[in-house]
Amino acid sequence: MRYRRLLIGAAIALASCSGQPAPPPAAPAATEPPITTPAGRLYVTNENSGDLTVIDTGTRQVIATIPLGKRPRGIKVSPDRSTLYIALSGSPIAPPGTDESKLPPPDRSADGIGVFDVKTNTLLRVIRAGSDPEQTAISADGTRLFVANEDGGTASVINVADGKVIGAVKVGGEPEGVDLRPDGKVVYVTSEEDGQVAVIDVATAKLIATFKAGPRPRSTAFLPDSSRAYISAETGNAVIVADAMTHKPITTIKLEGGELVRPMGVVASADGKQVFVSTGRGKSVVVIDTATNAPIASIEAGDRPWGIAATADGRMVFTANGPSNDVSFVDIPGRKVVAKVKAGDRPWGVLYLEGAR
Repeated sequence: MRYRRLLIGAAIALASCSGQPAPPPAAPAATEPPITTPAGRLYVTNENSGDLTVIDTGTRQVIATIPLGKRPRGIKVSPDRSTLYIALSGSPIAPPGTDESKLPPPDRSADGIGVFDVKTNTLLRVIRAGSDPEQTAISADGTRLFVANEDGGTASVINVADGKVIGAVKVGGEPEGVDLRPDGKVVYVTSEEDGQVAVIDVATAKLIATFKAGPRPRSTAFLPDSSRAYISAETGNAVIVADAMTHKPITTIKLEGGELVRPMGVVASADGKQVFVSTGRGKSVVVIDTATNAPIASIEAGDRPWGIAATADGRMVFTANGPSNDVSFVDIPGRKVVAKVKAGDRPWGVLYLEGAR
């Protein structure tokens, strides 16, 4: 050891005598800046615990948990962003393959649409909206609700002011997703059992078209200009692209990853350049480039991501992960999850209000 120290000392002395400077100390490793999320609120429906989790997206902290009722699932916001409409159901949970003869009877008194005040975090009332509501859409003027009645094969049309049902449109077996085209003129209702989409005219509340959309279509994302619709086909492991003006399929985007990749929620970025798809058992978010209609990324998001939402700039996506009772914050440019926040029991739907406080 003493001999080694002498050699090191001699080397330093030699470098000094030769006029060569000693090597500089190594620079500290660069650290990446933290990934931030725009300030806002995330609203998460929890199917098993019957409540709503409110998350501050800036701090990534839960700020409130509000009881709602039985099986809260689909969630939408009014055009003025003041009110949330949340589908509640008294039907027992019955995954595919369940022997329904062994289920308890439904509690029809629990069926309805919860009307929730964003400012006060308060459930104001429950609108009766047909049996087993699953998802809903609200007209662009905020006066009408369109509600999928899963066990009745209908879409109820509700007058928001007095809560009365003013129509019921036959849409096919097990209606699921209900989505308003951005121009406000039509609503798409997906039918899991019939593998089709029903198109309802908002002004007349009449069925104007149906078209096939793969096996078990779940939900629809429209491009902001209303030109195209992207419809998740769960058991087809695909996304169906349709002309949203003529209501005709254009192409099918097959997602890689095998039978576990089951497209569920779909949302488009505000600029219409990308569509984000949650894949359920596939545990990922798939990013689709709408210029080419090709998947460009698959990002592991969590345990069975279902409900999905995105920031306006499309840089952050949120997924509700049912089995793990949490919500993932997915950084799209970085292709990774940057945070997970605990929600209630079996989070199902998720809605993001940017800038809300």
